[in-house]
Amino acid sequence: MMVRPIGLLAACLALAACGGGPPEVAPQPAPDTVLAEAKSLYRQGQIGPALERLTQLTSGGNARGAVAAEAYYYLGECNFAKGLYLEAAREFRRVADGYASHPLAPDGLLRAGDALAELWRHPELDPAYGESSMTTYRELLARFPDSPAARRAGLKLAALADRFAEKDYRNGIFYLRLKAHDSAIIYFRSVVANYAQSAFAPRALLKLVETYRTIGYAEETKETCEHLRRFYPNAEGVNETCPP
Repeated sequence: MMVRPIGLLAACLALAACGGGPPEVAPQPAPDTVLAEAKSLYRQGQIGPALERLTQLTSGGNARGAVAAEAYYYLGECNFAKGLYLEAAREFRRVADGYASHPLAPDGLLRAGDALAELWRHPELDPAYGESSMTTYRELLARFPDSPAARRAGLKLAALADRFAEKDYRNGIFYLRLKAHDSAIIYFRSVVANYAQSAFAPRALLKLVETYRTIGYAEETKETCEHLRRFYPNAEGVNETCPP
């Protein structure tokens, strides 16, 4: 009568030896290991696999502190590379707002501004994203004025200002062609007042002179010519439009 239990025990031991027990769970890689792999994939141009690993890292709640800051930053870079600019701006802002003491925080704001600027590539489009980009660059200058990112933001602000100046200048030309002189004057003046360093400022002044002459505003014509000769003496067309 003792044979059956012994046989059952032997069968159980044999089953366990053949792998019938609970499967072993493979250990999860450390967050910094996943981050390093994702960064390597990104630098190799393998954006999809890098994005997948970074998404798993950030959505699982495993990334914390400096690892999380870098993970969100590279998540932004991957989205940027894929043309997902709104998503990129959101991830870059996470770095600047959630990890302000991290060295990547200024770069996060810079790249957020870059992503928003990409959404306003043509002056004729709604400038809302361009305005948001300028606001972001200015925030960078205010929060991290001594950072290398802030110096780059200053150059990008100037480039954006040129695009805003171009937008107003084109609007002025549009209304000038319609002979809506008052509206044209408003836009040309906006270029001069708001974007004086832009290449479009002297062009707007020349168009102002043309417009004032057309509608018979002699005093305004004289004052605008004086402004041109004083501040933009070497601009193309100044001597022809406003002879000395």
